[in-house]
Amino acid sequence: MAKIVLADDHALLRNGLAGLLKGLGHSVLFEANNGKDLIAKLHPGNIPEILMLDINMPEMDGYETARWMKQHHPEVKILVLSMYDNENAILSMLKCGARGYILKDSDPSLLRTAIQDLVDKGFFYSELVSGKLLHAISKSDDDGNASVLNHLNEREKHFLKFACTEMTYKEIAEKMFVSPRTVDGYRDALFEKLEIKTRVGLAIYAIRQGLVDINK
Repeated sequence: MAKIVLADDHALLRNGLAGLLKGLGHSVLFEANNGKDLIAKLHPGNIPEILMLDINMPEMDGYETARWMKQHHPEVKILVLSMYDNENAILSMLKCGARGYILKDSDPSLLRTAIQDLVDKGFFYSELVSGKLLHAISKSDDDGNASVLNHLNEREKHFLKFACTEMTYKEIAEKMFVSPRTVDGYRDALFEKLEIKTRVGLAIYAIRQGLVDINK
């Protein structure tokens, strides 16, 4: 079974999760309160296969920790366990190198599936974020969709930028001075051209192609 490390500043939740993981047959190498604590405890003899990581932690949060892990230990598969279900949090963690993302109130069976998929496939399929997109965001090189960017018209590129915000499609239509039906047309055309099925996927594509920078 998997060798796992937990990084979360809530001790009760962390300890309960450690017990659950051990009950599932996994090995918990150690627990950490935040990113700095995690780094201090890492050494060549206890590098995990999977790091279960919270986002909101003091001193060194999940975003910074994930970026550090991606740079120093890219072989470690990061599974985000968070209360945040908004698109910006998900996109940011994917960009930082996460291979899976589940909510803290998920059923234990979903956690079991997530860990197994990370071990077997290297990423986790879920309704929240598709495995195809997780796989794409973790690649350092551009895929075939990069060349498609040159064939998008300016209105489609404009819509892509708005797709990375928290605005509804109706609000995007108002910003672009078009009807909601026209915006739906932009979305559906991009779904087909980019072979993407979700708004999260469109936003990830826009980020990877440099159309937007979510850190600004």
